[in-house]
Amino acid sequence: NISADLRQIALIVILTRAGLSLDLGDLKKIGRSAIMLCFVPATIEIIGYLIFTPIIVGLSLTESALLGAVMGAVSPAVVIPRMLKIKKEGYGVDKAIPQMVIAGSSCDDVFVIVLFTALLSTVSLGKIDWKITWQIPVSIILGIIVGVAVGLILSTFFTKYKIRDTVKILIFLCVSFIFIALEYATKDVVPYSGLLSVITFCVIYNRKCSETSERLSDRFEKIWVIAEILLFVMVGAEVDINYAVKNVFPVLGVVFLALIFRICGVFLCLIKTNLNFKERLFCSLAYLPKATVQAGIGAIPLSMGLPCGKTILTFAVVAILVTAPLGAIATDFSYKKLLNRTT
Repeated sequence: NISADLRQIALIVILTRAGLSLDLGDLKKIGRSAIMLCFVPATIEIIGYLIFTPIIVGLSLTESALLGAVMGAVSPAVVIPRMLKIKKEGYGVDKAIPQMVIAGSSCDDVFVIVLFTALLSTVSLGKIDWKITWQIPVSIILGIIVGVAVGLILSTFFTKYKIRDTVKILIFLCVSFIFIALEYATKDVVPYSGLLSVITFCVIYNRKCSETSERLSDRFEKIWVIAEILLFVMVGAEVDINYAVKNVFPVLGVVFLALIFRICGVFLCLIKTNLNFKERLFCSLAYLPKATVQAGIGAIPLSMGLPCGKTILTFAVVAILVTAPLGAIATDFSYKKLLNRTT
């Protein structure tokens, strides 16, 4: 019953750690690409599902779009710890590649979850929900505004009052939980992204208090050791092998075809950048893993009694089992060969 909450806590820990490690100066260097990575690969992957799912699996276009929204998110739990490790070792930092992937993968989830919510009501009601045209930008803008405001307040507060790092960590976690609670409280009134506020307020704090930010990031790295176990145990608990066995080959076919579309989307985002082919290939490999979001929302259509629910859950399960280890292994074994190291 509490697995969803435990996954949410683990995700907050990793997004907080990511925000404390992101430098706005680095992001400005690759601003256009980082922004495009937030939505372009996911959008192109969804187009892949719109093309292949009706042909291979037999879902309608709206059901295929809903499936694409479930499958379009990259897993921050797999991607971000690896990017932080790569950054710490000095690989790709000359062109801010780990920072770019961290920023893009964090916002990618926000975009996909808002899109999923709108498409879910479209499929269940049988008509297009046009609210999607304003919900996505509003949730992103509000998430950033709230995060920036809280980040400025906290950085000022911690500069004026000397507080132990342990207490700061508790305050950071409490503020993050409030953001998530605020998202649920306002969802029927105005769309707002709590996860985006979490990473934004940490980025602002890092900008204002870089010395303490580095220490806090190291502390959160230790917390992540526990949170990582919680998250992946809970993801594993969501997996029903019986669903995965049925129709596994058609599902795998669609998943891999859609991933090709995703890789093309990443390359598209990196056009006219100073990245060479190897570095662009690394970014596309880092954008493959699926786990966190698919475990969180993959079962929702089935729980609502939608005809496509069982198929969508099957896709989510297969994607977790295949792409999470595949993407993690590809990233771990390729970064030393594909990225330059700055000593």
